[in-house]
Amino acid sequence: MEEYIVSARKYRPMTFGSVVGQQALTTTLKNAVRTQKLAHAYLFCGPRGVGKTTCARIFAKAINCQTPTADGEACGQCESCMSFNEQRSLNIFELDAASNNSVEHIKTLMEQTRIPPQVGRYKVFIIDEVHMLSTAAFNAFLKTLEEPPAHVIFILATTEKHKILPTILSRCQIYDFERMSVGDTIAHLKQVAQNEGISYEEQALAVIAEKADGGMRDALSIFDQAASFCQGNITYQKVIEDLNVLDADYYFRLVDLSLDNKASDVMVLLNDILSKGFDGLHLVGGLAKHIRNVMMAHDAQTLPLIETSDEQRARYQQQAARCNNRFLYGALRLLNQCDINYRQSGNKRLLVELTLIQVAQLTQPDDPGTPASGPRPRRLKILFKHLVDKSKAPQVADNGKTTNTAAAPKAAATAQPTTPAAAAPAAVPLLRMGQLGHSWSQLKQMAEAPKTSPVMAAPLTNSTQAEADANKTEQAADSAFTQEELGRQWLSMCNRMPQQYSGIAARMKNMQPQVDTLPHVTVEVANEQIKAEMERIRGSIAATLKRDLHNSAITLTISVAPQQPQEHILTRVEVYKLMCKDNPAIEQLERMFDLDLA
Repeated sequence: MEEYIVSARKYRPMTFGSVVGQQALTTTLKNAVRTQKLAHAYLFCGPRGVGKTTCARIFAKAINCQTPTADGEACGQCESCMSFNEQRSLNIFELDAASNNSVEHIKTLMEQTRIPPQVGRYKVFIIDEVHMLSTAAFNAFLKTLEEPPAHVIFILATTEKHKILPTILSRCQIYDFERMSVGDTIAHLKQVAQNEGISYEEQALAVIAEKADGGMRDALSIFDQAASFCQGNITYQKVIEDLNVLDADYYFRLVDLSLDNKASDVMVLLNDILSKGFDGLHLVGGLAKHIRNVMMAHDAQTLPLIETSDEQRARYQQQAARCNNRFLYGALRLLNQCDINYRQSGNKRLLVELTLIQVAQLTQPDDPGTPASGPRPRRLKILFKHLVDKSKAPQVADNGKTTNTAAAPKAAATAQPTTPAAAAPAAVPLLRMGQLGHSWSQLKQMAEAPKTSPVMAAPLTNSTQAEADANKTEQAADSAFTQEELGRQWLSMCNRMPQQYSGIAARMKNMQPQVDTLPHVTVEVANEQIKAEMERIRGSIAATLKRDLHNSAITLTISVAPQQPQEHILTRVEVYKLMCKDNPAIEQLERMFDLDLA
């Protein structure tokens, strides 16, 4: 039985022409080989699986080729090329810096640079994952890299260029490898599938290419996995099942439902997605990428920026015809904000649901009462429109005739009464925010005004309202209250006081008003200054307590607490004199030794 070799090794490029997606770099390296203008050190950097080590081996093989082709490729027939293909070449050395990163390993490598090549012109040293070298190893390597022997060429490969010392970077020719595009990856996977006799769907290969995220080695590994799962027939449905990828059809359906303002259907679809085991953040990121692709499909110039199959690109164009830019920009902004707040959210599902509801409301028309200009009030739009439509449906009266409840008020307003019994309904009084309770300034004005009536009320323009308030006040005039209720209302009043009274409010919070003889309230303050400040607003304080405690007979007395005699603190001289008075020997000791009190 023939030994199985994974596709990433079996289809590893052996020439510059077979390298995928790096045409600019391979052309530069072939020209260097063709013109024999070779540097002593090269640095290949880029993401994983894009061909850094592969190009380093091809380049090392071409450098030592005895009969290179006219375009700079290795011939593959000479002794140097044959020895390289059979892995017995003595001119090409590979070092894995991830496991050989000490100073001793670098010193051993530097000793090998002194020996000239036996076959060919150069000794090529390929150091993979060079960023893993320790600082001491970099310093030991620096001198040889600065002045290497004429027959030595170094090729360094790394995925993290920023970890390499600047002194190393300045001595190398740097080649930045790019990520593989989705189109190049799909084309290469098609070629591999044809060579292996595997049938495929182009959309399935597009999913594999997107999952690989620009790495050809990852793409080939996923391809082998999908081919094993699909048993030689790679289909879209089997690939998304094997790779646990959310079907793109869900994103198309979410956008269509959002355009139709069907928030309830969006919630049902979200629950279906989450029940399949997909994370909410994965859904938000995938939907944002989908909407970005729809936005790119709006214009023929940006259409090539969508990295996917031709069939999928056509679907994006169809949906882009339905979407306007206002919806796309708003959806992207909401999804981006959700992505930022997702990790800090305590209820992640609720955050995703609210975001999708907002997306579903972007194209919903504003309420009729929303002004056309000026500040636009934030009103809750209708989430489940069909329920509201159902409530507005014509209703059947007792006599069997249908009546429209939405049109009833309008008809009642325009109809003329034909009989005295058919009087027009009374107008509903409008409620204004100014009629809810009393402000602090109103209470102060009420306290300073002449007390012509025991009823404390703010000026009202409606006589009926004034009578109603007077009745309520009279009913609550004799309401009793406890010490606990007084303390609670006192603290609440202090928290509501205006900013200009913030100083006295902070002091009042620490006071303990007492119920002397119901309904008389007394409060003690620390000094005369605080008492004077409270006396200026005593009327407002009393009016507030009357209103909150429902007792118009409350009186307030402010007094200064009796001052406690302060204990005199003795100085050190006074303490010494007391000690001498109690023990004369201390004073005698002072005279004998001529001591001074510090």
